[in-house]
Amino acid sequence: MLQILKYSVGLDIDKKFIHACIVKIDSQQKVTIIAQCKVPNSVKGHIDLQNWIDKKSKQKEIALKICMEATGVYHENVSLFLHQSGYVVSIVLPNKSKQYMKALGLKSKNDKIDARGLAQMGAEQRLEVWQPPTAEYYSLKALCRHKERLENMITDVRNQLESVTHSAFSNEQVISSLEGLMKGLKEEAKSIKKQIEVIVKNTETELGKKAELIMSIPGVGPLITATVLAETNGFAQFHNERQLVSYSGYDVVQNQSGSRNGRTKISKKGNSHIRRLMHIGAWQMVMQDVTHLKNLYERVYERTGVKMKAYVAVQRKLLCIIFALVKKGEKFDPKHHLSLEVNTTEEEHQVL
Repeated sequence: MLQILKYSVGLDIDKKFIHACIVKIDSQQKVTIIAQCKVPNSVKGHIDLQNWIDKKSKQKEIALKICMEATGVYHENVSLFLHQSGYVVSIVLPNKSKQYMKALGLKSKNDKIDARGLAQMGAEQRLEVWQPPTAEYYSLKALCRHKERLENMITDVRNQLESVTHSAFSNEQVISSLEGLMKGLKEEAKSIKKQIEVIVKNTETELGKKAELIMSIPGVGPLITATVLAETNGFAQFHNERQLVSYSGYDVVQNQSGSRNGRTKISKKGNSHIRRLMHIGAWQMVMQDVTHLKNLYERVYERTGVKMKAYVAVQRKLLCIIFALVKKGEKFDPKHHLSLEVNTTEEEHQVL
């Protein structure tokens, strides 16, 4: 009789329902489906899901892992519930699970198939164990994303106001309404910004201590610091720069086959909130003449003639410096980090 090595549960989650599939993998690496079910994405549904998992995984001494996609915010409650119930939970990015299912040859796509694919992924691969952020990081993340949405709304209203003001038949009531809306949005964004600054400048907390290290870099302020820490959970689950670079979408995608060399670019398959703030940070690094980052920008720009490629190189390098400062518990030292200039060759090759 073949020995069962592991149980794996795959969860495909949307706003209303959770589609679950539990599989087992044996000593010959064969994955067998045990059962599938569908429960509401609610408190009662989470309890029903837990009872179903316990019922189907009969051999309690065998390891069990739960694998799910990061689907907006719909996975957060069930992932936290299962973690607190003592299960080993892994959360994967949608692009990673998509590529895995494509490799399996799955041509159709529905909730049941996705749950089965995630279950098999959890059974066959050694996935990173998920650890939930603290309430402080959750709160900071919500504030940062809310401020970003407010800024996008301000831009939309500004464009509408510009259009209406220069129209041949402008309406004073519409203009007044848009101006009032603009004023309210700006005041709200200012209020949220102050709340973010209070959190990151509180050096009594673990989050505040990390923020103090990051803000020692010239040109890196509270908003950039808050976004990077909130979106990475304070780098709690990142062990090296490659993981962070990939998570942020700065990993390089090559397009080469035989004698054909296609376009090489960053994947952008990662956290867009980090890249948005890193773009601002890179611009500030160049404007404030932070020596080795300014030199990196000039070298890449001289070789490519493309400013955006040069800024991307600076963004990537700045993110790696932030990561190094937090992991080492050190503040930015211009003299020490000037020696890092000799290590920028890899970044230039990656970008170029």
